Amino acid sequence: MGDDVLRCDRLRRTFGARVAVDDVSFRLAPGEVYGLLGPNGAGKTTTIKMVCGLLDPDGGTVTIGGRPARDDLSVRRMVGYVPQDVALYPDLTATENLAFLGRLYHLRGRELAARIDEALELTDLASRGGDRVDSFSGGMKRRLNIAAGLLHHPALLVLDEPTVGVDPQSRHAILERVDSFGRTGMSVLYTTHYMEEAERVCDRVGIIDHGRLIAEGTRRELVAELGQKDRIELAADGDLETLAAACRRTGGVERASVADGTVQLVAADGRRTLPAVIEAAEHAGVPVRSVDVTEPDLEAVFLHLTGTALRE
Repeated sequence: MGDDVLRCDRLRRTFGARVAVDDVSFRLAPGEVYGLLGPNGAGKTTTIKMVCGLLDPDGGTVTIGGRPARDDLSVRRMVGYVPQDVALYPDLTATENLAFLGRLYHLRGRELAARIDEALELTDLASRGGDRVDSFSGGMKRRLNIAAGLLHHPALLVLDEPTVGVDPQSRHAILERVDSFGRTGMSVLYTTHYMEEAERVCDRVGIIDHGRLIAEGTRRELVAELGQKDRIELAADGDLETLAAACRRTGGVERASVADGTVQLVAADGRRTLPAVIEAAEHAGVPVRSVDVTEPDLEAVFLHLTGTALRE
């Protein structure tokens, strides 16, 4: 399949006079979870519909496993698409829904039964296979939607805003599953307008706004582009000035000062620097009572790049 499961090059799509996607390029490696982060109307759904072959681009190309996305059905079978809307039959059971969808992938008999059991297990619905979908909560329907996208063992799973409208417990369950998919080698393209979701499950993030991909990288890389640093606050018993001086001599600490009864540090990588800071405090004879590490987040990156907070 080559190095990339998915490669998008200079995608463009218009609807009349409106440019929905403008020169968007990104790639996914095997086992990578890639997040398209942006507000509603930014172009996320249009982009993934072009990835899945549901929309033709006006310009640019999509390749999956090194082959054009619209080449033939065998390429499309490499993709599992989970849309924003729940695409299930409410008057059928979970198992009946999956059996119907599995047959569309030419799955039959024991293989289909095994795939259904596996998909229900992966989405924590194994005990509800015989229940009608109209009896499910919103979060359970979302998880069954994901199960449908997993039936045929896709190389690329595309999730379009999979947690919209679900309760916190269901959101946590969905994010746990997405995180596990990447560890099994499946590539995941994940769209969201929730910063915390992108930070939690995505290996890399592409920030998209008004149809353009305006930044891309890991959270740490994106934050580094702003020149922002981590902040460490130490509460300690003893001479805080002595502690601050000891911290200044510690590798990785860029600034240390006493303020509001605590020692405040600035570091490029706070969590990596923290063990050395604690050791320096012990050697200085100033025991640390508590530690608080604040890392710059994607909200700060988005605000810097667009001049506005992430809008719904």
